[in-house]
Amino acid sequence: MKKDIILCGVGGQGILSIATIIGQAAVEAGLNLKQAEVHGMSQRGGDVQSNLRLSDEPICSDLIPHGAADLIISMEPMEALRYVTYLNADSWVITSSLPFRNIPNYPDEDVLMGEVRALPHVIMQDIEVLAKENNMPKSANVILLGMASTHLDILSADQLRAAIAKVFVAKGEKVVETNLQAFDLGLSLGQN
Repeated sequence: MKKDIILCGVGGQGILSIATIIGQAAVEAGLNLKQAEVHGMSQRGGDVQSNLRLSDEPICSDLIPHGAADLIISMEPMEALRYVTYLNADSWVITSSLPFRNIPNYPDEDVLMGEVRALPHVIMQDIEVLAKENNMPKSANVILLGMASTHLDILSADQLRAAIAKVFVAKGEKVVETNLQAFDLGLSLGQN
């Protein structure tokens, strides 16, 4: 079994934290893992993208070829559209619905949302609002991971929860608990 995932967003949104959590869960599960990251100008709101490949067999390349990705997990809708050529016919796109207007010629929001909704398999949610409403404003990315977890059939929700606890343990029990709650909120959204 294998899973090829493209993670994307804008610098500072927590995409690399999602990659770390999935990577930690994969290592603990004994899976093979390859990852390639493009940080862009992440400190200035530039695009951030990561190829994450998981498999129970050896992986030859850390880059996902066009047409081979199983999943796009995106913190920003325009960034999700940037990588749709990497999807296969059964792929899913799990994305935030809140645009991050970091460029002067950002596309018209109605057109952008129409293009995202036209994708065959998409879950889109305003995770930033959900995070604020649930008193976890710094955990929108983990809500997104929870939403995506229903399509990460190579890893279980329990394996991802254990990885969240391990990744955030140095930040204290409250941060771990908040992120576990964020994951469970996202998981319930992904299941519905």
